[in-house]
Amino acid sequence: MPTLFRFLAFIGIIAGLIFGGMIALVTFVQPVQREMIEIVPPSKLQPK
Repeated sequence: MPTLFRFLAFIGIIAGLIFGGMIALVTFVQPVQREMIEIVPPSKLQPK
């Protein structure tokens, strides 16, 4: 059983690091908003 507990602790630590990294990205990284223009050809607008 000690091997199982060690494995579960290792998985828990890895999951905690991943979760902490995600929280850090959400908190510290601000996305840059910019305008996006997409030209749609008229043939795509016409029903078939």
